[in-house]
Amino acid sequence: MTRKHLPGILAMAAIVLASNILVQFLFGQWLTWGAFTYPLAFLVTDVMNRLYGARAARKVVLAGFVVGVICSLIGTQIMLEGDGYTYPAVTLRIALGSGLAFLTAQMMDVAIFDRLRGGAWWRAPLTSTLVGSALDTAIFFTIAFSGALTFVDPGNDVSWAQEALPLLGVGPVVPLWVSLGTADWLVKLALAVIALIPFRVIVSKAMSRNAYA
Repeated sequence: MTRKHLPGILAMAAIVLASNILVQFLFGQWLTWGAFTYPLAFLVTDVMNRLYGARAARKVVLAGFVVGVICSLIGTQIMLEGDGYTYPAVTLRIALGSGLAFLTAQMMDVAIFDRLRGGAWWRAPLTSTLVGSALDTAIFFTIAFSGALTFVDPGNDVSWAQEALPLLGVGPVVPLWVSLGTADWLVKLALAVIALIPFRVIVSKAMSRNAYA
């Protein structure tokens, strides 16, 4: 790791830390505020990949993963009370889902970006982020809330997430956690497109500075 990688590592750590805090606050019926900060992790990974290569991007991902693990470990030790129950702020399933989803999706993002880096400037960041986002959402919500994985943490009651409701309030009837995951995924899709603007600006300015350095 060199000093030039430090901004990316700090940015990734800040995003993961902020997302772990903001995920506790609801935004509407289907989302939390964390849904709007977490996708920025893909922007940081892609910028580092474009400027310094896949190896540097992987270091940034690992830094974010370590911060996420630390936040999860702290969260499992914080006990909350409500409705007559005492429960951890971060359950084992959420901790596992968060860690596996982040590491798998981000590493996939790095690999796809590296494979497509020779094409049009927008192709690598958009494709890698879309695939990584879908993978991240699928892994996290399945591990954290699917009724089929109750055996992972039998003491964690996720029956509330199995409630059958119309998808996002208007579609076919599905378990609640599917609607939560779908809403999260739609936000990631929108931000993947919007993030092309800062990606282009940051990379252009960084490359211009390097050209005159």
